[in-house]
Amino acid sequence: MSVNKIRGNTHRQKAEEATGSRFRVSLDWENLFSSPKNMLAWGTFFIVVGLILEVSFFSYIITGLSDQSVVDGMGSQSIRDAGRQTRNFFGVLGAVVSHFFVYRWFGVGALLIPLIPFIAGWKIAFGKELLPLGRVTREVIFFTLWLSALMGYVVLMSNTENNLSFVSGGVGYTLNVALFDWLKWGSVIPIIFSLFVFAVFFYDAKSAYEAWQLKNAKPDPEQEVAAAPNEEPTETAVVPPVVPEREYVSVVNDTYDDETTSWDGLAETAEVIEEEEIVPVTPVKPLVPVVVPPVVPVVPAEVKLELEVEVPVVPAETEFEDEDINASVLREFGQYDPMLDLPSYQFPNIGLLNEIVENLHEKVSQEELESNKTRIVDTLGSYGINISKIKATIGPTVTLYEIIPEAGVRISKIKNLEGDIALSLAALGIRIIAPMPGRGTIGIEVPNKNRETVFIRSVLSNERFQKSTYDLPIVLGKTISNEIHIADLAKMPHLLMAGATGQGKSVGLNVILASLIYKKHPAELKFVLVDPKKVELTLFNKLERHFLAKLPNADEAIITDTKKVIFTLNSLCIEMDSRYDLLKEAAVRNLKEYNAKFAQRRLNPEKGHRFLPYIVLVIDELADLMMTAGKEVETPIARLAQLARAVGIHLVVATQRPSVKVITGLIKANFPARLSFRVTSSIDSRTILDMGGAEQLVGQGDMLLAINSEVIRLQCPFIDTREIEDVCEYIGGQRGYDDAYALPEYEGEDAAEGRSELNPDDFDGLLPDAARLIVTHQQGSTSLIQRKMKLGYNRAGRIMDQLEILGVVGPFTGSKARDVMFHDLNGLEEHLRVMGVS
Repeated sequence: MSVNKIRGNTHRQKAEEATGSRFRVSLDWENLFSSPKNMLAWGTFFIVVGLILEVSFFSYIITGLSDQSVVDGMGSQSIRDAGRQTRNFFGVLGAVVSHFFVYRWFGVGALLIPLIPFIAGWKIAFGKELLPLGRVTREVIFFTLWLSALMGYVVLMSNTENNLSFVSGGVGYTLNVALFDWLKWGSVIPIIFSLFVFAVFFYDAKSAYEAWQLKNAKPDPEQEVAAAPNEEPTETAVVPPVVPEREYVSVVNDTYDDETTSWDGLAETAEVIEEEEIVPVTPVKPLVPVVVPPVVPVVPAEVKLELEVEVPVVPAETEFEDEDINASVLREFGQYDPMLDLPSYQFPNIGLLNEIVENLHEKVSQEELESNKTRIVDTLGSYGINISKIKATIGPTVTLYEIIPEAGVRISKIKNLEGDIALSLAALGIRIIAPMPGRGTIGIEVPNKNRETVFIRSVLSNERFQKSTYDLPIVLGKTISNEIHIADLAKMPHLLMAGATGQGKSVGLNVILASLIYKKHPAELKFVLVDPKKVELTLFNKLERHFLAKLPNADEAIITDTKKVIFTLNSLCIEMDSRYDLLKEAAVRNLKEYNAKFAQRRLNPEKGHRFLPYIVLVIDELADLMMTAGKEVETPIARLAQLARAVGIHLVVATQRPSVKVITGLIKANFPARLSFRVTSSIDSRTILDMGGAEQLVGQGDMLLAINSEVIRLQCPFIDTREIEDVCEYIGGQRGYDDAYALPEYEGEDAAEGRSELNPDDFDGLLPDAARLIVTHQQGSTSLIQRKMKLGYNRAGRIMDQLEILGVVGPFTGSKARDVMFHDLNGLEEHLRVMGVS
């Protein structure tokens, strides 16, 4: 990428000196309301306002009308004299504000009003809602007016308006005076009725009543069945009814805490009927547990009861369907929104990027165009190739000359003249495209003498990028026709990059990361950054609590050590397998469908379901990893490239020299999208693109993108180091998560050898239950223990280690499930008894 020896701050300084705007003072209105510091200031301001109003109103109600004379005489005395006379805790200001809100308007109902600025300020300052602001606002508005009206009725009926008029306020008292003329003492009826209507429509009283009925349903005494007169008493137990497993609905982010999973809302709506207690049959009057509709008891065929039980027939219409539960929960809580975890997060703005500096020289002059056309025609004519038509398209780096030869000219003949045309034009990097796909012409790309710098600001501010609906939109640069090229990484689904040193490869990675950061919320996207060179991706360290993912207890989120890279890649494989298990249980095929189903609250978080963000693995230098680790790196990368697409894990891998030892056939086969900057030889070009041409590029961001046999020449945008720092500082200064996104734990061979040192006295109390679970499912998986027993990953991993010591499961085998050593529970129970842990 050509920057003409100009860097970001130099651009600004020259522009300011040229326009004389360096000493102008302007107010950044956007930053005034969006920066984290200003948000904290505004939030604190609203909190203080709410507290002042609450204390003022309460003080006014306690002191009664003692401050009324002071407020009425404000025009005839100074503020200082009025302040000495007032008894309000906040002086004249408190008395005046309370006079309007309490005395003239709402009475004691005004005590609710300060809740609105207080809760709003808390959300603005700390990014967390104490209570749902919209819900509280509606409640405050209704109950403020309703309390004013109710107190107005009390004051009017008790004839105490001279002493207690401030209790109801002017609104409530005036309303009751009007109602009294119509209904006399019955004017309280519309007041009570309005409370009933509000409760029915706002709190969905009907659904709450139906849930209460279902919870408190009693057995019908008439359905009790007596035993036969001459029948002997039996000790046979009654088989409890089988409750069909139902699908639960997630209610995460629903009520008062946007970072806590709440299951109480669903339990109130659809509580699962507990199994009846098993009791022996008595000889006097045996009772059969009565099944509450819609559950029908199912008696296994092999169990013969001594009693004749008359099973009530349940109509199909009374079945309690999960779809009704979903609809009810959705109406009450709405769809799950992962962005509520960081509700105050502000996307970085375009103003953080350098201003666009126009090229001082004309990109391609008319004389240059005509000269190149003439030389191309003359060169081809000297070899007997006549041209019927030629046109030029000017791009930021090269100009495309499209020619249509006369009939009978072989394309291969023109292709072989590539060196002769380059000699006649005295240009480096001539590339012939014969034929142009879908155009019926032959293209000749000629580098421009004055290249245009494509600034990152110009592409990210483009309307096409701003309105893009791609899942993972990335801007790759400008085409020859000066159009912004945007691709969807989720559909690529992985990207392999190559380029010699200094040709723009690392800048290209930064552009991809910046594109994703500008479009995606931290809840939707996580990065796993691998930087063996240790200096290229360190600028993104400040995004650790927002966008980065790392291994538990890792010191740094940017991975530079080769051993930690191996652990991270294998951890991603575990994450991939775990996500596939979740997709299988949810009966969906990809991450997008899974998250949509979770957003509809149709998946139970208590069963391990959660919102799954996209994960983008970025490796800046694959050659170094392959040289030091080899197969240990190649195998997990190949697995991720083969399988991870459906579960939202995508790879962006870069290397300096695309040799077959680095880009092996196993890796290359799973990277349909390849991006090549200038390379040193045609062999390298064929290795990365399966065709030549990359060796003819002119460098500095000039690149070829090959997707499914289609090749596009692009000019990569330029992003300065200072711009990356500004963007990362802007995001890092905002409230983020407590820590980076935690990947599953992965233990290498050293940790596996240390497992035998565990003390059997320290075995987990749930170890026998976990062993039975593993043998029942015949699957030695830590994630199985985690989901079925509702444990954290760390505890489940320790239990799995202890099971290996006991000989219940086999040794650790990477991302695959362990072998189960027992095939039936009887053998397991005997083994546990011998080991003393049953």
